[in-house]
Amino acid sequence: MTYIKAESKDGGAGDNPKKSGCIFCDKPQAENDSENLIIYRGITSFVLLNLYPYNNGHMMVAPFKHTANLSDLSPDTLTEIMILIRRCETALFEAYAPQGYNIGMNLGQIAGAGIADHLHMHIVPRWSGDTNFMPVLGETKVLPDSLVGSYDKILTAWQNTSNRG
Repeated sequence: MTYIKAESKDGGAGDNPKKSGCIFCDKPQAENDSENLIIYRGITSFVLLNLYPYNNGHMMVAPFKHTANLSDLSPDTLTEIMILIRRCETALFEAYAPQGYNIGMNLGQIAGAGIADHLHMHIVPRWSGDTNFMPVLGETKVLPDSLVGSYDKILTAWQNTSNRG
């Protein structure tokens, strides 16, 4: 709710999480992977956890290139993104054994992209019964694991999948 209730994206006063800049450009440049929840850096793209997850293990894959359009990406980048998504699925299964996944992207603000200027793919693990009354009545989403706990589990699973493609 802190993120949703933040008033501006100008990096204003206090602990406003809606900062200026692009997280998909800024986080890889910071080179502090654990603090920035970066799981893996590829040649053209990288994998990170969503700071505001829908479910535990909510991962994202983004190209290093700042673009909103798939047509701006090279075939090598498009291929690497799909290979990384496959590896995310494998690591998430090892870490959490979800029963399914939502995998997709929203291109453009009107399509629901929270960060419309830098395309990224979401990989959200799903379980039967993972939605309940809490978001409606309590204005909160219940996650059984902390973000740090998710990062540690997924990073370990990611490293275990390195030889499996």
